[in-house]
Amino acid sequence: MPTLFPFTDYWWFYVLFTLGVLAFLALDLGVFHREAHVVGFREALGWSVVWITLALAFCWGFWQYAHWRLPQDPRLIAAGLTAPQLAALADQTALEFLTGFVVEKSLSVDNIFVFVVVFSYFAIPPVYQHRVLFYGILGALFFRIIFIALGSALMKWEWVIWVFGGFLILTGLKIILAPEKPIDPERNPVIRLLRRMVPVTPTLEGEKFFLRRNGVLHATPLFVALVFIELTDIVFAVDSVPAIFAITKEPLIVFTSNVFAILGLRALFFLLAGVMHRFKFLKYGLGLILVFVGLKMVWLNEAYGGKFPVTWSLAIIGGILAVSIGASLALSRPRTTAAPGAS
Repeated sequence: MPTLFPFTDYWWFYVLFTLGVLAFLALDLGVFHREAHVVGFREALGWSVVWITLALAFCWGFWQYAHWRLPQDPRLIAAGLTAPQLAALADQTALEFLTGFVVEKSLSVDNIFVFVVVFSYFAIPPVYQHRVLFYGILGALFFRIIFIALGSALMKWEWVIWVFGGFLILTGLKIILAPEKPIDPERNPVIRLLRRMVPVTPTLEGEKFFLRRNGVLHATPLFVALVFIELTDIVFAVDSVPAIFAITKEPLIVFTSNVFAILGLRALFFLLAGVMHRFKFLKYGLGLILVFVGLKMVWLNEAYGGKFPVTWSLAIIGGILAVSIGASLALSRPRTTAAPGAS
């Protein structure tokens, strides 16, 4: 089966989509978050609904477009595909986007755990956290584009599929079986190199990432936190990008589903940061998802004639998430705080 949406034919879409994303981000920072403020639960919930709605709207529009465009594709017509087969293929592309979005959205929860630790470690107050995450998202989009381009090129070789699939299985098993280790940013070699190259101020300087003192450029802890968050996303991309290539081989679907998942990451952080301690079984669910998509790469796709049913994939991934989240909420107790003045 040829690539349904090859880059050579759809380069204009990548350009317009990227410009649209940058416009949304500019509107976000320049209008809605022009003044630094603490993002409350209600605001975070509103933005989460906005980003999920946009993703679902895109999925619907993409489904409509696929139903219109694929029956006109001369390559598919020459391959002898019938009208019902082309319609099923259009349905499959939309489901692949939705499944990829769910996978990327669920795996991004791991980022939130790290964000909580990083902001606590560097004592970043809530009023500046949105600014750090905003520029972190910009960097994440840049690096995801690079990883997706590399993945698209490498996935042409079958041995790469086996390597990626095996890596996902091992990573999933490690998440499930290995004990959690505390995150120490100061042990990160890049952070240590950064501190050697650029002096870092001992305290925050408002929302500034850099400032000059006595003619010498200094970084602030806000910038160090940003660098660590960028490094974290690169590490997570090593898992998440191969995972979505197990769902679909279409670079356009991989790209758009990744972008929509990343765009909603900030709102998801402010929505869940205060209750992340309750999701104690979620890591096992994420580990199982990685094992499943790894098996899909190295075994299930081949066992089902080259393509494991995407509807089954969506149901299995959704079921794992529902069970792990439900078990976490049912078996964990919310933290209680003593009333003021209580002894």
